[in-house]
Amino acid sequence: MPQPSDEILARLMGLHPKIIDLTLDRVHRLLAALDHPETRLPPVIHVAGTNGKGSTQAMIRAGLEASGKTVHAYTSPHLARFHERIRLAGTLISEPALSALLDDCDAANGGQPITFFEITTVAAFLAFARTPADFTLLEVGLGGRLDATNVIAKPALTIITPVSIDHQQYLGETLPEIAGEKAGILKRAVPCVVGPQQPDGLAVIEEKAARLGVPLFVHGQHWHAFEDRGRLIYQDETGLLDLPLPNLPGPHQIENAGAAIAALRVLGFDDLACEAAVTKADWPARMQRLRQGPLAQSAPGVELWLDGGHNPAGGEAVAATLSRMVQRPTHLICGMLNTKDIAGYLRPLAAQAQSLTAVSIPNEVNTLPSTATAEAARKAGFAQVTEAGSVTQALDQIAQQDPQARVLICGSLYLAGQVLRENG
Repeated sequence: MPQPSDEILARLMGLHPKIIDLTLDRVHRLLAALDHPETRLPPVIHVAGTNGKGSTQAMIRAGLEASGKTVHAYTSPHLARFHERIRLAGTLISEPALSALLDDCDAANGGQPITFFEITTVAAFLAFARTPADFTLLEVGLGGRLDATNVIAKPALTIITPVSIDHQQYLGETLPEIAGEKAGILKRAVPCVVGPQQPDGLAVIEEKAARLGVPLFVHGQHWHAFEDRGRLIYQDETGLLDLPLPNLPGPHQIENAGAAIAALRVLGFDDLACEAAVTKADWPARMQRLRQGPLAQSAPGVELWLDGGHNPAGGEAVAATLSRMVQRPTHLICGMLNTKDIAGYLRPLAAQAQSLTAVSIPNEVNTLPSTATAEAARKAGFAQVTEAGSVTQALDQIAQQDPQARVLICGSLYLAGQVLRENG
C-alpha cells in the first residue's frame, strides 16, 4: 500500500530548515539525478509577475484547450489540496500518481537538503516529462531569476504580468530590483509578453530584453486591452478583437485577458482561442462567488464572495471590483499573514466596505492575530471593525445584522484555501 501523499509531503517539509532559500543549485542537482526531465517537457510557457500570474495562466489554458490542445499546468500555492498544483494534460494529478512521483523524487534526492517548493517543482517536471501533452504552463513561485521553475533553457514564450512591491525580504526593496528578479525568466531570443508595468520596472525589463535579443510584446506599445460599452477590446498590429468581458470578475482581469490574448497570438492561435481564453477560464479564489456548500447555505440571503489577493495591488484590484458591482451593503471578513503589507492591502478597501471582521487564519504559523488585523483596519479607515473566532462565526454575526449583505472573505490565499476546504 503506497504511502499517502500528505505523509510524504510532510516528510519533504523537513529536508531543509527554510521554506524559502533562493538558489538553483539543489534543483539542478536533483534534476540531474533524475536524468533531466526538464529537457523533455512539451513547449513551455513561463509566467512571472507579482499579480495576475494565475488568472493569466488560466486564460491561456482555456484558449489552448478550446483549440484542441492538451496542456500541463503548474501553479502554486494550492488552495484546498496539493494536487491542484500539478495538472497533467488537463486533469489534476491523481493521488496514486502523486505519491509515486514524490517517492521517486525523495529517493533520488537521498535525504540531501532541498526546500519543499524545489523538490515538489522537480516532481511536477517529472510528471510532465512522463505524460504527453502539447504545451506546459509554468507559474513562477517567487521572483523569477532564482525560482525553482527557472531551469528551462528554451521556453516557447515567457510572460511577465504586472510587477509591484511584494516579498521584499527575498527580491529587493525597490520596484526596479524586483522587476530585475522577475526579468530573470527571459531567455535569449525567446519572445516575452509584458503586462502593464510602472515605468521604472518596465525600463529594467526592456534593458534585460535588449541584452538577450528578446522580442518584447509590451502592453501600451505593442498591444492594448480595454473595456468599451461592456465589451473587451483588444488591439495589436495584426488587428482588433471585440470580445465579451472576461468571466473572471474585476476590471484588472481586462489586462490579464490582454496578456493571455497577446500570448496566444504570438503562438499563432486564432480568434476563437482568444475568445475562449476570455469566456471559459476558471480560477478559484479570485473574486469567486460562493453559491453552494455549508458556508453559503448558513447565510442564504447573503451574497458571498472569496478572494485570495494579499498585497497592495491586490487590495486595489478588489476595491476596483467592488466599486463596479451593483450597490449593496458590503462587509469584509479578513485574515492575513504577518509577512504582508497589511496597511497597503487594507487602505484601498476602506472606502468600499461598511465593516471589517478580523479573523486569524487557522493552523497557519504565520497568521497575523485577529487583534493586529483589526488594529490595522482601524488605522486604514474602516468605520466599523470587530473580531471573530472563525470565518463561520464572522459570517453569522454579519448575517444577523444584515441578512441581505454582500460579504467578501479576503486577505490571504491560505485563508481562501481553508474556506474552500470547509465549504466542500
